[in-house]
Amino acid sequence: MNDDFVTAGVNLQFHYAAGAAASRFLCALRDEQKIFGARCPECRRVLAPARSFCPRCFVETNEWLEVGPGGTLSAFVAPPFAQLLEPALTLALIRLDGADTAFVHRLGEFDAPMLRRGLRVAPVFAASRQGHILDLAYFKPVEFDNAHSI
Repeated sequence: MNDDFVTAGVNLQFHYAAGAAASRFLCALRDEQKIFGARCPECRRVLAPARSFCPRCFVETNEWLEVGPGGTLSAFVAPPFAQLLEPALTLALIRLDGADTAFVHRLGEFDAPMLRRGLRVAPVFAASRQGHILDLAYFKPVEFDNAHSI
């Protein structure tokens, strides 16, 4: 044992106040299984998830729009520790239909070879929802034809 270092565990419990915009967004996930974005009145971008202000223009956003539910996979990564988790964790940037920004969330129900930019994905909501981001459990790849797209 090296006397120069001490290893200690820290258990931090805290409460998080999401704020008005994030609370409204999370309540919609929980209660309606809907994903909302907010349109910037200046640049007209639809920001998803919805935010109280545009990070580009620094103006308040008041127009809320339902986005998705489907989207397109822009990028994905499995962090080095991901395989240690159960289930394994793969993170993705997803551009939801109707949104101009990418949404960061988990991927599930896929085989690694099928992942590619442009892949269509759909949300899978948790059976029991509590008002947090994992009420939207993950996004999964979807196969569709022109007549039955999401």
